Amino acid sequence: MIAGGGAAGMAAAVGAALNGHETILYEKNEKLGKKLYITGKGRCNVTNACDTEELFDHIVTNGKFLYSAFYGFSNFDMMTFLEENGCPLKTERGNRVFPVSDKASDVIAALERKLRTLGVTICLGEPVKELSLTEGRCDGVVLSKAETKVSADAVIVACGGLSYPATGSTGDGYAFARQAGHKVTELSPALVPFECAEEDVRSLQGLSLKNIEARVYDGDRILWKEFGEMLFTHFGVSGPVALSASSFAARILKTRTLAMDIDWKPALSLEKLDERFLRDFEHAKNKQLKNALSDLYPSRLIPVMIKRSGIDPEKRVNEITGAERSRLVHLTKSFRVTLTGLRGYQEAIITQGGVSVKEINPSTMESKKTPGLYFAGEVLDLDGVTGGFNLQIAWSTGMLAGQSV
Repeated sequence: MIAGGGAAGMAAAVGAALNGHETILYEKNEKLGKKLYITGKGRCNVTNACDTEELFDHIVTNGKFLYSAFYGFSNFDMMTFLEENGCPLKTERGNRVFPVSDKASDVIAALERKLRTLGVTICLGEPVKELSLTEGRCDGVVLSKAETKVSADAVIVACGGLSYPATGSTGDGYAFARQAGHKVTELSPALVPFECAEEDVRSLQGLSLKNIEARVYDGDRILWKEFGEMLFTHFGVSGPVALSASSFAARILKTRTLAMDIDWKPALSLEKLDERFLRDFEHAKNKQLKNALSDLYPSRLIPVMIKRSGIDPEKRVNEITGAERSRLVHLTKSFRVTLTGLRGYQEAIITQGGVSVKEINPSTMESKKTPGLYFAGEVLDLDGVTGGFNLQIAWSTGMLAGQSV
């Protein structure tokens, strides 16, 4: 019996049914995979096509715990599974894997077809209220609607976390875990945009930039560094680079602010960038500074950069001193913003924290405390960066739990 019909729950149901078990899946929503519909902006980044060994490099929390899960049902196993079940895939930049159709619904349809072929009983609109525990063993669940107990040899909890609560992720799995005596680690929204202190950052709302590098600092220590895309919003920064950084910053931001340095021109050293400024300034020596930077920055960024540099925007380029030019060069390589906090679970892709993996058998996903009880997916204290890694955690832990029952 499986509580939760998301990615991990569907994988668990497939795994259990393939092993010949009579399998029932309870899902509180009116359809399966509701959160999958919105992943990857509705395209569903199903996994990442990196070498399986490289998956571990992209896990933020408790990567070693996933050894059996990832090798038991790898990213390539998942790709083969979807293609064999009528969902052709393609691989894009950063090894991100998507359905050829760019429709998340095709991923869910492939899983549903397999579930029905395997004879899995799917009960939609059927929330689970609590676990049934008898003499220290999990022997079923109590359903919310009629308060009726349904008996089972084993129960797999795959209820997700707290992110995107509109999809039904309301923390039920944590309540079930606590009911069975499990520790749930501190929870935080993750893969979520940052809020920033600076007013000039908010003035850049809607500006999207590619090929930048961001570094997040806790004092002098670099927490995270990544090259990629960033988006400015009315409250701070978002986009792939910021979302991944949030997983490394979430817990620290509860107690103090952090700094992010953005390098607008990571391909150029300070010296090369200075040469570039000199060339551009030579061609525009009679222009005002505010009209001489369009080849270096997007137009929206120019007034912000000039204001931060302290140079008069009306000043002629041929009057700019070497010290002033140096300020612009250094600012281009290190545009600093103050990270004050994270947005909430409504905007978070995943939840960081969850059921303590110290109390779960990594070879089976079974509780070490309560026989017959298994956990899979986001409910566990496991998370990765963006790029398909969190869904692979769900597929791998779900399949392992289903096959281990």
